[in-house]
Amino acid sequence: MSATTPILLNAFNMNCVGHINHGLWTHPRDTSSNYNTLAYWTELAKTLERGGFDALFLADILGVYDVYQNNIELTAAEAIQLPVNDPMLLVPAMAQVTEHLGFGVTVNLGFETPYSFARRFSTLDHLTRGRVGWNIVTGYLDSAARAMGQEQLVEHDRRYDQAEEFMEVVYQLWEGSWEDDAVLRDKAQRRFADSARIHPVNHHGDFYRVNGYHLSEPSPQRTPVLFQAGSSARGQAFAARHAECVFLSMQSRGQTAALVKSLREQAAAAGRDPYDLKIFLGATAIVAASDNEARALFREYQHYASAEAGIAHFASSTGIDFSRFDLDEPIQGGNRNAIQSAVDNVNGAQQPLTRRALLDSYGLGGRYAPLVGSGITVADELQRWVDETDCDGFNLARTVVPESIDAFVDHVVPELRQRGLVASDYPRDQHGHNQTLRRRLSGGDRLPPSHPAAAYRHHSKG
Repeated sequence: MSATTPILLNAFNMNCVGHINHGLWTHPRDTSSNYNTLAYWTELAKTLERGGFDALFLADILGVYDVYQNNIELTAAEAIQLPVNDPMLLVPAMAQVTEHLGFGVTVNLGFETPYSFARRFSTLDHLTRGRVGWNIVTGYLDSAARAMGQEQLVEHDRRYDQAEEFMEVVYQLWEGSWEDDAVLRDKAQRRFADSARIHPVNHHGDFYRVNGYHLSEPSPQRTPVLFQAGSSARGQAFAARHAECVFLSMQSRGQTAALVKSLREQAAAAGRDPYDLKIFLGATAIVAASDNEARALFREYQHYASAEAGIAHFASSTGIDFSRFDLDEPIQGGNRNAIQSAVDNVNGAQQPLTRRALLDSYGLGGRYAPLVGSGITVADELQRWVDETDCDGFNLARTVVPESIDAFVDHVVPELRQRGLVASDYPRDQHGHNQTLRRRLSGGDRLPPSHPAAAYRHHSKG
């Protein structure tokens, strides 16, 4: 990536109190306990748009974190993604107070039916005028499976088999059911739509059977922008085939660069432009007017953070109850049916992990080593990560709300804008209209012909 290529910025959040950096809800200036009010979200959306962010990436889970100590005592006490509300219902309110900000919404396909799911996202794409994306997840919590009527979670690779078929069905609904000119809106002839250009989807597979017409007329993007966060071998293969945006957790620069290179190579092998993948790294930033002030703020935040809550979250990601191990006892024995890459990070660590080492590394209550400093210092670090890993941008996790995002917008964004790495204003199309999220990320409103979804399109004969 060249020094003048824009850095993509997403805010990383969740419709809950404690998301990534746990314990900070106890800080006296933190307002995340107001997560269940519309004003909390609309003010955030306006701040992000002021800062030129591309999107707000909303995480979600079904189920609870009950692996650590085999109960939810700490999960409930520290609000570790519990309670958690539906992210999708936030989007129309935030879209109403913004013009450009995109919204990436996490939905677990494992407990959805493609037919009704496709309509919900088409509806959001209409209401946002093409600013919505879907973060595709297959789930990793046995607690979710039990809550949804299953004895346990489906095996890891089998979940991806199901995901492949789910994508096949929704592509048919979004891309193939309605032709581009099926909608006439002809009042004089009393013809709103031409039935000859609306096609039923007939799908009979291992997981799904669908026989019906998509209920929504074509939306600005048709298929929402596709996000995906799997780093396992199977997850990478799925991303290389389907994803437009891939979300990775920061490792070392060398490990991250190798993973980015592998993803781009796999995309090319799947017949896609390797730079059709926009790769985001998870990041946390503690920002102030000077480096000294930022370091002081970091120490202040650490006083309120909960490292134990952080590793309780990580425990459910791996399926390992870390509380069973003494502080200096090597941790082993991961459940590979959870997040496989997280398990691999535990079992494949160069030095055996211990609970003490985990507690030390979760000093801010979360898994990302924070970038701490002035706007210049943090901008330097972000630019270095882009230059050395070939990533495209960052998913910025919150710490203390709302001041952490405010500080990033007030101190880091102006520095990035001065360097030409974030635009001073959002671009518009040739008619002066706001761009869709996909057009801003990749240059077009629709998925390109090289994407597997394009195979399901009908070409109108006029």
